[in-house]
Amino acid sequence: MQTHVIVSYDGTDNDHDALAFGRILGDAGARISLAYVRHSQEADAAVEQAAQAQAEELLERGAQWLGHTEVGRHVVLSGSTGEGLRQLAQRENADLVVFGSDWHTAPGHVQPGRSAVRLMEGGPVSIVIAAAGLRNRTGASLRTIALAGGEVDDAARTTAETLAANAGTALALPSQDGVDLLVVGSRPGTPHGQVGVTAANEYVVETTTSSVLILARGVVFDVRQSAARQQEAAHAQQ
Repeated sequence: MQTHVIVSYDGTDNDHDALAFGRILGDAGARISLAYVRHSQEADAAVEQAAQAQAEELLERGAQWLGHTEVGRHVVLSGSTGEGLRQLAQRENADLVVFGSDWHTAPGHVQPGRSAVRLMEGGPVSIVIAAAGLRNRTGASLRTIALAGGEVDDAARTTAETLAANAGTALALPSQDGVDLLVVGSRPGTPHGQVGVTAANEYVVETTTSSVLILARGVVFDVRQSAARQQEAAHAQQ
């Protein structure tokens, strides 16, 4: 089954960083969807129709920027962006939700916004927080992969090692210069399939200079392997 990645997008600069990360995964074979959360429904039918059309146009612009015009688009109605994305991820059986960093984050750094933080504690899906300024990096890729320290579950280690192997590189140290992606596992005791980050790794996330993949407990993420499985299934049906 093809890996499904949902990118949270509202048209802001830092959400273009999320788009840039989604493009990397889409180019590697993942199925990408864009999601925008509207926070209220208009009482007047004409105003509501216009608001919905505006949201759909925003996602269309995001798809054009992404360069994958076939991507799915979801306009979600929820009072909370984080809660709306949580429900969408569960409904769509998504493997990953990608966020941009908070709007004031310095280029090259990561700072989870409120919506990402909501899914970092008990969320039902792995998340990525794209480094600020990723949108401006020509030829951005996931070549150098590191694994955050501490007590790491097997799924997090397998994910980091597999992503590094796919890139043809050895697993890097978190302190190494030029890391493209830091993999963070959920803390011991977190229920399988949920996200839970230790205080130590929260600090690591906020001080790293790379995009961050925070994995749900016990869940392996490998976009290329999933894409290969889809191709094998397609050949088997021919």
